[in-house]
Amino acid sequence: MADLRIAPRRIEDYAIVGDCKTAALIAINGSIDWLCWPRFDSGACFAALLGGSEHGRWLIAPNDDETTTRVTRHYLGSSLILVTTFETTSGSVEVVDFMPPTDDGANLVRIVRGARGRVSLRTEFILRFDYGSIVPWVEHLPDEGLRAIAGPEMVVLHTPVPLRGRDFVSVGEFNVGAGESVPFILSYGPSHLPPPKGTHPEHALRQTEKYWRDWSDRCAPAGRWTDAVKHSLIALKGLTYLPTGGIVAAPTTSLPEQVGGVRNWDYRYCWLRDATFTLLAFGAAGYYEEARDWRDWLVRAAAGRPDQLQIMYGLSGERRLPEWEVPWLPGFEGARPVRIGNAAAGQLQLDVYGEIADAMFQARVHGLQAVDRWSAIGRALLEHLETVWREPDEGIWEVRSPRQHFTHSKVMAWVAFDRAVKAIEQLGVPGSIERWRAIRDTIHADVCRNGFDSELGSFVQAYGSKALDASLLLLPIVGFLPPSDRRIIGTLHAIEQRLLVDGVVFRYDSGKTEDGLPPGEGAFIACSFWFVDNLILQGRVAQASAMFERLLALRNDVGLLAEEYDPRTKRQMGNFPQGFSHVSLVNTAYNLTRYEGPAEQRARG
Repeated sequence: MADLRIAPRRIEDYAIVGDCKTAALIAINGSIDWLCWPRFDSGACFAALLGGSEHGRWLIAPNDDETTTRVTRHYLGSSLILVTTFETTSGSVEVVDFMPPTDDGANLVRIVRGARGRVSLRTEFILRFDYGSIVPWVEHLPDEGLRAIAGPEMVVLHTPVPLRGRDFVSVGEFNVGAGESVPFILSYGPSHLPPPKGTHPEHALRQTEKYWRDWSDRCAPAGRWTDAVKHSLIALKGLTYLPTGGIVAAPTTSLPEQVGGVRNWDYRYCWLRDATFTLLAFGAAGYYEEARDWRDWLVRAAAGRPDQLQIMYGLSGERRLPEWEVPWLPGFEGARPVRIGNAAAGQLQLDVYGEIADAMFQARVHGLQAVDRWSAIGRALLEHLETVWREPDEGIWEVRSPRQHFTHSKVMAWVAFDRAVKAIEQLGVPGSIERWRAIRDTIHADVCRNGFDSELGSFVQAYGSKALDASLLLLPIVGFLPPSDRRIIGTLHAIEQRLLVDGVVFRYDSGKTEDGLPPGEGAFIACSFWFVDNLILQGRVAQASAMFERLLALRNDVGLLAEEYDPRTKRQMGNFPQGFSHVSLVNTAYNLTRYEGPAEQRARG
């Protein structure tokens, strides 16, 4: 048995708890190694995930004199309440971790419960504000616990366990017997206000369990995959910033796409690209309130001058997301640089115009009430897209190399005008139908002429290229061509031959495609689900079901997925948990279990 006090070095060894404003990553060894407070995009006060314990973590685990024989964990029912069980030679204890989403404040609760025998435990509390760089001033409170302050930030820890300082670390030892419990309540607040009072741990646990139970019970069934769908939807709900309805791509930054690599990005923002898939997933599962909140966030984010539309925004729609590198953090397994912010926010990606148009159209088709200002905003975006769709861009994968005429980008420009035409035809939305229809047809012809390679019998990544790209799997899903079209069949076959490796799909061959970065990355999990969706659309349902089961097996022990999977090392890679991976899982499950799933709905328009 490895020393459980040492931080694990596999991404899948983590789980999350969250309060729909931020989330904490907890390792299987009982260490909280990542927490940004009070928002997903705030500075981390625990940053050991991207460094070492000296960059901040909070460990609760059996003491040195205990021999740990087994560690297991699970979420309590259908919730984000994490239960980690430590079996030792002297007994068994559970550590129950959660963040109450119903609290007005910001609280992280840990309750240690004795299950069998009597176990000796220790806690090691290392708080480091601003991504592990600032050691706070720590003082003991008269009513048990401590307070840590640095500049504008304050954290208060309430616990009956006596804590003592040692080399800027707060440590404590305690025993828990069967039927006993020891609480820890960590609360965040601005330093110029009175200390936060925290919360009552057992009451907060009951309220949090009820919150998640009531929410998850609304989930529409998905056959034998209902539990998998629930787990993914709960993860997605946990990535939602409740005050605004925005949904972050992931709660982490700079988890690498390759061990020791440089493809390390900050995903704590909201991407427009995820818009339609996310809306369809919530709608298919029966979560119309979440779909509405996400749609409303999109409308607010997209408002403004059309030529200033971004591909991503902050949690409240912030536009400035400057990218900088953190010199003091060595990165996950030494993967540098660690980046804060994301420079891709300033890129031109034509696909986002189609994503927004499709999301707004699907929202209306699925019964969401229209937003008054959207018609005017939508027309303005289309008028701008009319002038720029012929330009090269950085594309869906946000390449950091010269712009190209990416096939997927042109197809999504087609989607924007196609949905505008259908909104006029089906929903009575005012607009220039003949004008939009003509542009739609022009783009379609342009893509078929320049984006298809007759020698390969497949669409290609970019005009004039011989490279394949998994984004081409979206062509039948968005309705550009029917699944039965020989060009779509040929594209799926080519991707199956060249990008499908050991049951997972790579975005493209990073060794042959110039994207401005060194080659090497894992397979993109969402693309693998898109491949399954294509099999379904082509009637290859048995093969699709088998591949879907294999993809489900990639989840970790608590049902979470990162952005990528490396079939060589058999490890999850990239930021974790990744919303797009879970959205894709949900949609594919409903595609497999419904006569008309999200893929058919989107393709039909």
